[in-house]
Amino acid sequence: MPVAKGQIRQIISENNITSVADVYSLLRDSFKDILQELMEAEMDATLGYGKNQKGDIQSDNKRNGHSTKTLKSQYGEFQIGVPRDRNGEFEPKLVPKYQRDISGIEEKAISLYARGMSTRDIHNQLKDLYGVELSAEMVSKITDRILPQVKEWQPPLHAIYPFVFMDCIHYKVREDGRILSRAAYIMLGVTTEGYKDIPSIMAGANETSKFWLGMLNDLKNRGVKDVLFFCVDGLPGFKEAISAVYPQAQIQRCVIHMLRNSFKYVNYSDLKKFSSDFKAVYNAPNETAAWSELEAVREKWGKKYPYAISNWENNWEDVSPFFQFSDNIRRIMYTTNIIEALNRQYRKVTKTKSVFPSGQSLEKMLYLARENITKNGRRDTVDGIRY
Repeated sequence: MPVAKGQIRQIISENNITSVADVYSLLRDSFKDILQELMEAEMDATLGYGKNQKGDIQSDNKRNGHSTKTLKSQYGEFQIGVPRDRNGEFEPKLVPKYQRDISGIEEKAISLYARGMSTRDIHNQLKDLYGVELSAEMVSKITDRILPQVKEWQPPLHAIYPFVFMDCIHYKVREDGRILSRAAYIMLGVTTEGYKDIPSIMAGANETSKFWLGMLNDLKNRGVKDVLFFCVDGLPGFKEAISAVYPQAQIQRCVIHMLRNSFKYVNYSDLKKFSSDFKAVYNAPNETAAWSELEAVREKWGKKYPYAISNWENNWEDVSPFFQFSDNIRRIMYTTNIIEALNRQYRKVTKTKSVFPSGQSLEKMLYLARENITKNGRRDTVDGIRY
């Protein structure tokens, strides 16, 4: 509730406020007094009566003095008297037991870290904004406190996902004095209502089908009974891993990746014409027409660029499922752009980390980034990326 102008003028007059320093000092002292009175009010609520107001209330419990507690706040350190009761029933909610920092600085540090700021930059930012000295090492220790949450992170999942996209982002991590490449394995699902979901993120060794198999089993164990389509790139063993866990699911290779793989065999002088001819393949109304168009492309370009055509022929079983659907469904299936847009968000918050000091720090960053991307319960449909 705002303070009336008349009350403000009275406060200024009574406290002889003539500078910003005087205002800060008043706020600091008032903050302590207000906090003390709020804790006294909490004790009143616990006992059922105010100080010296027991009256006819029947109770064997009563006040039993105070214990001194030193608190850290945005106004510096100060001592407060925590009320005690004889029966030990009082549990303060305003300043819980064992909590000594009420400045909110720790939450601010974690929030800035989740947005990709380095520990040194966070130190400078907090010092400039709040005058708080928080070393880079302390920032790291503060963010380490969320590690148990990272290990226990299990977002609620749906029983059925029409589409699940699987992709990796690669990072450099320092381990045992060496800099190694590590992969962040990311699954993005589309629910039956058309919303995007992030059922799983894990950090591991360079991308392997064996690691994906472990993630798929974890997905199954956590309640995902069925996936209609998996949209993936061309990692060897991907198909076998998916079939082992979800044998009824169809696998859709990313058409965009297939095109890129084919175009790398084509001379630049022919690329424009070749890509124009190939549009007839992936824009065909059905699979029969698409195969016919592929044969036409092979007849025209096959002798000059055999590998560009055989790339499609050898993977046709995993490229063709989307031909049975309408254009709006095809737009979801034929490219991994949906998950690539999500990956851009991860890269945005991790761009300050050329090398992560440990695999644990990578997992911590991915978790915080995920929480930041999906904060406030915002949900995104497949029609556009709005994270």
